[in-house]
Amino acid sequence: MRRTSRIIRIRGAAALAAGVLAVSLTACGGDDDSGGDEEKGGGTGGTGTTVTLPKLDGASLEVAAVWTGAEQANFKKVLAEFEKRTGAKVTFVPAQDPIINFLGSKVAGGAPPDVAMLPQPGAIKQAVEKGWAKPLGAEATKELGENYSQGWQDIGKVDGKQYGVYYKAANKSLIWYNAQVFENAGAAEPKTWDELLTTAQMVYDSGVTPFSVGGAEGWTLTDWFENVYLSQAGPEKYDQLAKHEIKWTDPSVEEALTTLAEIWGKKDYVASGALGTDFPTSVTQTFTGGDQPKAGMVYEGDFAQVNIGETKAKVGTDAKVFPFPAVGDTPPVVSGGDAAVILEDSEASQALATFLASPDAARIHAGLGGYLSPNKNVPDSAYPNEVQRKIAKALVDSGDDFRFDMSDQAPQAFGGTPGKGEWKALQDFLKNPKDVAGTQAKLEADAAAAYGN
Repeated sequence: MRRTSRIIRIRGAAALAAGVLAVSLTACGGDDDSGGDEEKGGGTGGTGTTVTLPKLDGASLEVAAVWTGAEQANFKKVLAEFEKRTGAKVTFVPAQDPIINFLGSKVAGGAPPDVAMLPQPGAIKQAVEKGWAKPLGAEATKELGENYSQGWQDIGKVDGKQYGVYYKAANKSLIWYNAQVFENAGAAEPKTWDELLTTAQMVYDSGVTPFSVGGAEGWTLTDWFENVYLSQAGPEKYDQLAKHEIKWTDPSVEEALTTLAEIWGKKDYVASGALGTDFPTSVTQTFTGGDQPKAGMVYEGDFAQVNIGETKAKVGTDAKVFPFPAVGDTPPVVSGGDAAVILEDSEASQALATFLASPDAARIHAGLGGYLSPNKNVPDSAYPNEVQRKIAKALVDSGDDFRFDMSDQAPQAFGGTPGKGEWKALQDFLKNPKDVAGTQAKLEADAAAAYGN
């Protein structure tokens, strides 16, 4: 089955990559896991109002998401503001991955949540095809039009109708590093893949394993692949592979996997136990242990700041970051996101979607750290430190000039299910990086089954 999910077209990925970060940013405005300054953001504070919401006394809502830990706690603070302003009661429902399966069981039991935060365009499309998702009303759609670029609106559409509010975004083209490790190794921030390999060798020679990889969660591995592939093969091929218009046995995939193996297959370049390391641990073990952590670098998006905040490291001083290096002609810019989708249509659920599409909700979450909004009317000053402000500004300034996470565009069975499809194939590849051809064959077989072509 040919996929029809929207894919954002880019005109110049290099422009965004160049603006993502200055070299060696210094944190300011408080720690990333702090509440920030509520008076930032246009002078109306973290709970300022730009949108009018109805009074909903007596109404109750359930909101489901896979978020845990600090991510969940911070979102609950946003929901608390909605409760305060409307009188509605909102309950957060922890969901399991893949969330589509979780929602299916809730729908079958006759008790779906009112709103679900869906992390893939493919999941939105599935929810629409199954008859679960309800279109956004006029107020939410109006709020989206005022606050979001066309690209971010389009990826929440199915067959021309608006179903999703992309409340949370991610810049997934970043590598975080332990500043003390780099200083001890005499290493600088690399701008190209070859420079990254040189930097890794310098870190290794200093006595620290270069990379921490959260291989227990297959999505981290798909993100690695997508950055290499986008930069090396280019945006046109990226779009074709995302829609399965070219096969995973294509030479461009072989080249990307071979490139990945230069790190994944290099003896002692990846911290031991990667396949048993979850994402949060992959981050925290990079920033604990003084100048002898388990690894010097960890790849992942801006949201890694939440996990860094669980250590004693300070973002911008102890924990620094650089854009994912250029593998080909230009650095990659890969984004992801979570969209609010209404499953039970009501005045209250539509009001929540409207609130989440407004700057009001995003500014609260931004001040808590570990969050990035595609909402163009959220001021840079809403974010708690200079690193996050730079990342947020770069994303908003890029307009539509980025690519959405490839695996998130795929059918859930291929791109978003633990132990299956692309997640499993890349976990097997991390275990045996010499098996490029076998990995390609497995990827293609699973993709063909999931896409139906």
